Amino acid sequence: MTKMITCLWFDNGKAREAAEFYASVFPDSHVGKANGSPVDIPSAQVGEDLTVEFTVLGQAYVGLNGGPNFKPNEAVSFMVLTETQEETDRYWNAIVGNGGKESACGWCKDRWGFSWQITPRVLLEATTDPNRAAAKRSMEAMMTMRKIDIATIEAARRGEG
Repeated sequence: MTKMITCLWFDNGKAREAAEFYASVFPDSHVGKANGSPVDIPSAQVGEDLTVEFTVLGQAYVGLNGGPNFKPNEAVSFMVLTETQEETDRYWNAIVGNGGKESACGWCKDRWGFSWQITPRVLLEATTDPNRAAAKRSMEAMMTMRKIDIATIEAARRGEG
């Protein structure tokens, strides 16, 4: 049994919608049990979804329809490691193309306000290269990007372009 589950706070009863979206985008993901509110509260009436259990990339979450009191911010983000440009593009485009917003350096927000880092492993390897000049070039290239372009990062690492 999982000992730690991340709880995500949603407004306007959007936990199920978000869980279904995440499960449609990422592998090893699914929507689990929903739990109705046992009493009327400001964010849910009796029987309406209070929580929705779901898994994204094998990680357990619970979505709480908690109301408008708290909003997500960049202090917490979901870093998704990718292996190819195709995978990077697929996740980025799914999030941004469905009501999300682009940000810098591989970051984007989904339509519920949660921040995602769609991060190719190559980027991490390049920016932590023991060759400090290669790491610097890679970091400088990343700083100009929104969605990460693997070919550009690799060229910067090699000192090309």
